[in-house]
Amino acid sequence: MPHTLGICTYAMTLHLADGDRVCIVGGGPAGCFAALHLLRLAGQRDLKLEVLIFEPRDFSLRGPGGCNRCAGILSSRLIRGLAGLGLTIPDEVVQSELKTYAIHLDEEVLTIHQSDPDRQILSVYRGGGPRSGDKPPSFGFDNWLIESACLQGAIHVPERVRTITNEERPVVHTRENRYEADLMVFACGVNSSSPLSSDFSYEPPETVIMAQDEFLLPDDVPIDQVSAYFDKTSDMLFAAMIPKGQYANVSLLGEEIRLDSIREFVAKQNLPKAYFSEERRLCGCTPKSAIGAAKGYYGSRWVAIGDAAVTRLYKDGIGSAFYTAEAAMQTVITHGISERAFKQNYAPYCNRIRNDNRYGQLLIKLWQRMLHSPHLLRAWLNAVNMERPGNPAQPVHARILWGMLTGDDSYRTLFWHSCSPNALGNLLRGLKRSF
Repeated sequence: MPHTLGICTYAMTLHLADGDRVCIVGGGPAGCFAALHLLRLAGQRDLKLEVLIFEPRDFSLRGPGGCNRCAGILSSRLIRGLAGLGLTIPDEVVQSELKTYAIHLDEEVLTIHQSDPDRQILSVYRGGGPRSGDKPPSFGFDNWLIESACLQGAIHVPERVRTITNEERPVVHTRENRYEADLMVFACGVNSSSPLSSDFSYEPPETVIMAQDEFLLPDDVPIDQVSAYFDKTSDMLFAAMIPKGQYANVSLLGEEIRLDSIREFVAKQNLPKAYFSEERRLCGCTPKSAIGAAKGYYGSRWVAIGDAAVTRLYKDGIGSAFYTAEAAMQTVITHGISERAFKQNYAPYCNRIRNDNRYGQLLIKLWQRMLHSPHLLRAWLNAVNMERPGNPAQPVHARILWGMLTGDDSYRTLFWHSCSPNALGNLLRGLKRSF
């Protein structure tokens, strides 16, 4: 397909010009966010671009064919970001508004409520819902996003990208066509093999395996409550049961996780067989979760975003996709599309996410240490109970755990909250009560 390239070059910096083509490879949240940010920023400068989103999947389908294999929790910071783009998530996309976390620790259940009603946490389906569900397909979040991007001027190309070569400029190859790009945005995540040729010198992030499945939501589980499980006797780091309308998504994270881990988890937690029996599993998968940063994630005329570049550790990956896409597209419009422009203006933002994840790793290690210490765990539980309404202690520990579970605060913020005089004082008083 012929195309006239209109890159402007000055002072060793490349900039997009009217009529230039931007190829976004991947039509999940990261790719759609990139299109939405780019079209908004370009419109502010009266810059006309051809924005193509390459995505072969139909996100309206039920089961694996339309799903991006994600628990589908949206943080309040993502919802605020969407509002800044003039987007409000439709009611039919929202499955549940989550207001409570029930924390299962051994045989004790601790309930933590949302402290700020203005900071919404929502659950959504990424596709049309579970494969074996008995209700009509849901209107999924990813389907809404790609439609929103197309309404703003993007063009959805429903072709599978076979390879991307780095010639004088990036070239996207599908079975049917060859697309030369003035800018290529790589938004393929980590759950498929990279189509980038070796010329890009790209190395994907390190990943771990999760296990997920869908079941009917038990009648006695509130539709606005996530059940979170911590098991100090296994390699499971974390498990959650997330309400989604009449269904519940069960997600497991930890070492040596496999799809069969769902069955073992259900048996160990003694969940009711009327809802969680083997024959009632509706749609299982074992997606990858990025736990590190990619190497070589940008260059002249191309940039990776979302999970393909760097993401928040374990939580709020969709939010990270939004804000890495925003940082990358602001760089494109304001500073250009040269490797130098991305290094100076986009890489620092990605480095901040990577550095914040170090605080997350430290918090997780401290949490694991506490789980394996009966005295520390009892002290922490006492501290949380002291922070409940009617008591003078400020609810710092509950806020920290809420932020850890939802991804609604940076790990750095949560770490320093955990070191505050209130947090340490409450923990010390809780420790005295444990003896």
